[in-house]
Amino acid sequence: MAVTPPPGEAASPDPGWATHAGDRPRDDGRTHPGPAPIDLVRLRRLLGAPELAWLVERIRRRLEREEPLTGSVSLADPDAAGRGAVERLLGRAPRRGRSLSVRLEAVDHVLRRSGISPDGLAAAIRALTGPVVPVRAERDEKARAWAEAYAPLDALVTRRPELAEWADRMRGEGLVRRLAPEPRLAAALLADTASALDGLPVEPAMSLPAFAARALGNAHALDDGTALATLVLSALRRLSGRPPGSGAQWRRETWASAGLVRDELSSTVLALNVRGTPALDLHADAGEPVVLTLRQLTRHPSSPRTRPTTVRICENPAVVAAAADAHGTGCAPLICLQGQPSAAALALLGTLHAQGSTLLYHGDFDWGGLRIASTLLRHVAWLPWRYTATEYRTAVGRTTPLAPLTGRPVDSPWDPGLRPALVELGVRVEEESVLDDLLTDLLDDPSTRNGRAGAQ
Repeated sequence: MAVTPPPGEAASPDPGWATHAGDRPRDDGRTHPGPAPIDLVRLRRLLGAPELAWLVERIRRRLEREEPLTGSVSLADPDAAGRGAVERLLGRAPRRGRSLSVRLEAVDHVLRRSGISPDGLAAAIRALTGPVVPVRAERDEKARAWAEAYAPLDALVTRRPELAEWADRMRGEGLVRRLAPEPRLAAALLADTASALDGLPVEPAMSLPAFAARALGNAHALDDGTALATLVLSALRRLSGRPPGSGAQWRRETWASAGLVRDELSSTVLALNVRGTPALDLHADAGEPVVLTLRQLTRHPSSPRTRPTTVRICENPAVVAAAADAHGTGCAPLICLQGQPSAAALALLGTLHAQGSTLLYHGDFDWGGLRIASTLLRHVAWLPWRYTATEYRTAVGRTTPLAPLTGRPVDSPWDPGLRPALVELGVRVEEESVLDDLLTDLLDDPSTRNGRAGAQ
């Protein structure tokens, strides 16, 4: 006998029944304001058998693709258990053959007629397997989530337009998605990337852990191998114009291009007859080259000059060695970058420039040399020292043999004609090839000490 609940109370639903959203017609023509009940116990027994998992999966896939639940679905090479499950589902034996076909309209009819799922097959699949999210809606939602994840990058480009090309590559090449495969993780990674890049480059130079602690609240946030370090290094490479690379030396030089060093001792600069610190003065008195660490330069900054002087800069240490041999204490002040400018080199050159020194630069006539020169120019002003298109053409005309140029062309903002000249002639001229000219210039001339000498 049915138990009538007290007035104002609804009967508790049978735990073996579920509901499906949607109004259900009543006998009087009106509608119930709720979903139709589903008999989960019978549904699981009828359609939830392991032998029918393939059928349920095919139907759910159609729902996800928003396709109609009509027509037939087939299973190749079914076993006897699979055929028996279909027979129990439809109430008749399936046709014989190498494949097993089930008409979806027939399954829908069985579910409605039996009362197991009055709203039919779609409602039954949702009750059996959970809510169905259409593929299109899921795709749109994921696209929206990824667009929001890149928002910190978009804001960064607004503040730093020079990073626009890099940001586009981050989207197109998929590096961010490889490092952080979920939008939520990518958003956090890109937010930290933007925070780091907002603070770069730094002047004066500082240690990488100290910068990470200041900018990101974690001294190890930019350690080797972290996703954050990978992204920030890729942006710094673009900013500095450095070629792609890998390895500890490449990373060290790329960090240094933004004023960051792993420690105060690993970053060095080579100098000859430059004065201003105890170590520089000691070696200048002897006319000997000296290697200074960033620690020495920051702990004992160069003292101001009584008069501005001209300081020449070269790319290769062979020039320094030859100058020390040829001129000794009579050599003009010379600083060697030994490749991309280190934090120590930038610290020393920045101090000299601030004190009024005129900086003159020479490097190899090749694409790597132009990149080094451009990087230095972004940090400190200098004038070309025999480093123009005219000097390049002259050197090519009197030097043989010369190696062909390799690598990607880059601009030469100090002399716009230099890049086209390199492209036209297609050979590289190393500093050692014009060493005699450089040594002539390096013979100390008192007129260069007060800044009256111009660039040659």
